[in-house]
Amino acid sequence: MVIFEWTVGVLLGAVILAALARRLGAPYPAFLAFGGACLAFVPGVPNLRLDPELALALFLAPVLLDAGFDASLRDLRVSWQPVLGLAVGAVVVTTLAVALVARLIVPDMPIAAAIALGAIVAPPDAVAALAVLRHAPMPHRLATILRGESLLNDAASLLLYRLAVGAAMAGSFTIAETAPGFLLGVTASVVVGPLLGLAFVAVTRRVSDPATAIVLQFVAAFGLWLLAERVEMSGVLVVVTFAMMVARKAPGVTAPRARIVSYAVWDTAVFVINVLAFVLIGIQIDPILARLNGTDQSQAIGLAVAVFVTVTVARIAWILPTSGLRGFGLRGHGERVRLGAGVAVSWAGMRGIVTVAAALALPGEFPHRDLVVFTAFCTVLGSLVVQGLTLSPLLRFLALPDDDPVGREAGRARAAAYGAALKSLEDHQDCAATDALRAEFREALAEAEAHEEGLAPESLPADAARRSAILAARTAVLEMRRRGEIGDDAYFLLEEEFDWAELSATPRAES
Repeated sequence: MVIFEWTVGVLLGAVILAALARRLGAPYPAFLAFGGACLAFVPGVPNLRLDPELALALFLAPVLLDAGFDASLRDLRVSWQPVLGLAVGAVVVTTLAVALVARLIVPDMPIAAAIALGAIVAPPDAVAALAVLRHAPMPHRLATILRGESLLNDAASLLLYRLAVGAAMAGSFTIAETAPGFLLGVTASVVVGPLLGLAFVAVTRRVSDPATAIVLQFVAAFGLWLLAERVEMSGVLVVVTFAMMVARKAPGVTAPRARIVSYAVWDTAVFVINVLAFVLIGIQIDPILARLNGTDQSQAIGLAVAVFVTVTVARIAWILPTSGLRGFGLRGHGERVRLGAGVAVSWAGMRGIVTVAAALALPGEFPHRDLVVFTAFCTVLGSLVVQGLTLSPLLRFLALPDDDPVGREAGRARAAAYGAALKSLEDHQDCAATDALRAEFREALAEAEAHEEGLAPESLPADAARRSAILAARTAVLEMRRRGEIGDDAYFLLEEEFDWAELSATPRAES
């Protein structure tokens, strides 16, 4: 009962912190990390410990499935060079730099444990960066690079992490023995993931019930991860490639209602997972410090500060010197803008849930486990606070130009959609309602034809009036419910009808 009460309180506190973060235009993981650290020193907090073997599956599988589903394969192909440079090159450089620093500060730390620490703190977290981008503009190309990096760098860092942890626990490691199985597992992962995605879409195409569809999605996320780990493939690559294939094939077969509900559930699930991860690692900080004596505490704090500085400097050093060459620069703009693009990408390297989950997944007998977990959490907290709270002002200062490719593409696609909709009405019998609908589409298409790039308006001409009418209808039915003229069952039925009608009007009609 105590754990349940604390869970309810933690979720309430997380909602308040997230609301505060949105108001300040800051990434909510920064506030969650700070809240988790504060919980460690609150008397009476339950000392919860998660099974290390469960940590990665519980925290990463659904987060990666959600991120993979949202990834744009076309945009990744266009930006593959900078994405690959960050996802592999920056991860390897950061891992080695952190391992070197760790060995200098803690000479008795095994090299495998030092590399594991480097792999834990190497991958930035897109959730934190994208939370900032909701409040500060960043060119679409740079945002795409950050999203792509977050997908692939998890795979690179966790592969290094697995190898290092295995070597640390076994006490030995040879590339000749490990490389063949490693390469086979990676290759199999990128083949098996998409195939399972096709199978999933084929099996679930007839599922229209939202609850059933969402449960199957979570079963797929966790089941794929567990299956991949059982057969020594990469859980990250299997889940991500699976999600990207489902995202390509599902839109034509998924019921609209299931899709709308699914998006809301997954957004909530990712938020709750972040909350639980930061709380679980945060409450371990006080017991860890209690187990360290005075000298060890000083060493732990020194290592944490050094590692945070190292990951920050390593990313900047990897990006800035050749930012224009790697494709971070925005085409058609001057050197100042290209340098600014490199600065923005290098500073958007906040660590987050991947680092937290990897630290929690370390075996209990891992060498210097307390020191590694403490350092990882401090690195996450430091990057979220220092970089997370300053990224938004930095982006406003840089004022990087953006030609809004998404908006242009959406405008052209909208014009094509309106044209197809108008053509479909040719076979319908003439009536007042059909004529009104034709007139609405013709007016929108006329505006698109008058636009120099053929972009259609963001809303149909009658959308504002439609939304106003729906609001009036809602108010009238709500008053009838309050007066007792209709019961709750009738009200909820009408409310759902109004919701779907309002969703049929484009979201920006009132702007």
